[in-house]
Amino acid sequence: MTEANLDYVGSISIDEKLMQKAGLEENEKVLVANISNGERIETYVIKGKKGEICLNGAAAKKFMENDLVIIMAFEYSDKPVKPKIVLVDENNGFKEFL
Repeated sequence: MTEANLDYVGSISIDEKLMQKAGLEENEKVLVANISNGERIETYVIKGKKGEICLNGAAAKKFMENDLVIIMAFEYSDKPVKPKIVLVDENNGFKEFL
C-alpha cells in the first residue's frame, strides 16, 4: 500500500491499469484485508494514480502506508467463476496472474 488518506470521504484508490488487469470497476464494492495487522474493511474502488493503492477516509486509521493488503471482489453467478488472482511488485505494478 502506498498511502492512507484521512482527508477523504471513503474508498480505496487503485492504479487504473491494475484495476483493468484485475477486472475491477470504479465504484465496485471490495473487501480489503490488511495482512500487516489483521484488520478488514468493506469499501468501494476509485481510480488512482500509477502505482497507487490508498485507503481513504475512516479506513485510513486502520491501514498505514507500507501495510500489505489483499483486495477482494466478488461476483454473483449461476455458473462456476474462476477467480482472477493478480500479484503486484513492490511498486504496486502488475507482476503476474496466479
